[in-house]
Order: sequence, then C-alpha cells, then structure tokens
Amino acid sequence: MIVKKKKRPVKTLARGRPPTVKKPGSISRKATRGLINSIHQLEKKKAQAAAKGDKAAEVAVDAEIAALGGIQKYQQASLQGQRNDRGGDSSRVLMEWLKPKFSASGLAADGAVRVRMLEVGALSTTNECSRSGFFDMERIDLNSQGDGILQQDFMKRPLPIGDTQTFDIISLSLVLNFVPDARTRGDMLLRTLDFLKRPYTADAHDVFPCLFLVLPAPCVTNSRYMDEPLLERIMNALGYMKTHSKITQKLVYYLWRRTVPMPARFPAFKKAELRSGSTRNNFSIVLCGSTT
Repeated sequence: MIVKKKKRPVKTLARGRPPTVKKPGSISRKATRGLINSIHQLEKKKAQAAAKGDKAAEVAVDAEIAALGGIQKYQQASLQGQRNDRGGDSSRVLMEWLKPKFSASGLAADGAVRVRMLEVGALSTTNECSRSGFFDMERIDLNSQGDGILQQDFMKRPLPIGDTQTFDIISLSLVLNFVPDARTRGDMLLRTLDFLKRPYTADAHDVFPCLFLVLPAPCVTNSRYMDEPLLERIMNALGYMKTHSKITQKLVYYLWRRTVPMPARFPAFKKAELRSGSTRNNFSIVLCGSTT
C-alpha cells in the first residue's frame, strides 16, 4: 500500500534558528550554558509569535537573539560544549555503540568499505565519527562554519535519486529540539526515511540503516507533552526500533534502526498533556497520520 501524504508548504528550519552576526570570541562554561538556554527560550517565543502571525514580535525576538550574538555565538557555545574537558561531543556515544558492530562485521577503520553518514546540524569536521575512519561523511548545517560542511536546510535537501545517494545512518544531534514547531519536528522524523537506505537484513542484531537522535534530556524527562514511551511509539509507527539508549542529566541519546521500507500507514500523534505542573516545558512532536 502506498502512503498518500497531504501536501502543505514545507517550513524551513531557518525559521527556528537565530540570525547570523559576527563571529565572537571565546566564552566561559557558565556563559556557554546561559547563552544556549537563553537562545532556546527566545526561540520558543519566536515560534509562538510565528504561530500567531505576529511579524513584529518575530522581528523583536530576532533582535534579542542578535544582541546575544546570533547563530555564530550559539554555534561557538555548542562547539565548546563538545570539548573533551566539557564532556566531549555526542558522537562519542554513537561510536561506543557502533564499534562492537564494526568489529563483529570485520569493518576496519580507513578501509575500502565505509558506512555512509549524513550529519544534520554539523558544527565540526573533527568530531569522533569524523576522525574514526569508519564513515563516508556528508555534513550539512543551516549556517556552515567551515569547509567540509555544506550550507543546506535538511527540509529542502533534494530527494535521493537511487540508492547510491541514500545513507546507512543519519545523525540528528541536538537538531530536532531547535525545529520551531511540533508538526515540523514530526515532518523531519518522517523525512529521514527518504534519505536512509531500505532495510537490507532481517537480522534483529543488525543496526543499519539507523537514526542517531540526541535531545536535551528535559525534552523527554520534563515535558508536558512528551515522554520516552510516547517518543518510542512515534518512532515505532515510522518503522524504527530502538536498539540503544542513554540518559544523562543533560542529554538523551537514542539509536533507532529502520525495520521496514516504508510504513503502509501510521496513526496520527497529536499534542496532548501527559504531565501537569508549572515547571514543565512544552516540547512536543506532532505526526500527521497517513492515508491510504
């Protein structure tokens, strides 16, 4: 059965990202954490203004974000968070999960056969995966910060023509939480299926093709509209099966294996309150159901 999708305008991820300004200097650990939190809060305000069609409010929020340093300052803060003395980059967790698989399959670093990876929201060409020698990397970001990273919106990326343009793994590390609204987050998860290779084995112990997803922990542990069981139901509906997970105080890491070529149909997941309380955040994912 073929999934029929309702056509609607594709929202660009740029709408959920701060404006570009001049590159700043180094910032401290405390300032790094404060800057990231402040920009995330402002992005929520911007998304709310956009939902109401309040252009003046959007412009005002953009000005506030620019005053904090804009996308370059945010990306610099994220890069500093990837330094080893600040916990390292998220791809270290991915490599911990994948290295045993590589060893069992006989895949060697810098070998002739490599795993094709698409890294969305790439900030660096020197993270753990990039240095490992196991991957044929393609990196994209809305605002490329250097050579080796293509400036591109994932939601506007041309669809693959043939299997040679698809990937064994897609990385969405701290990307989904920056998408400006819940429905577009669902669209992004659905769109990953267009770029991943189709499942090529029924072996439940295999890990590819897969999606590496990293979110701030509160998106799952303290959201009014999202928890881990709901996230797993959404991913299962799209044909993903969780193979690995890790939760820390700050981040949640998941590896999801694609198990079916394309789900014939899947249910809708609407925004609904799961937990009450004034200290909860409003992170959510909305998935429009398929029709046949």
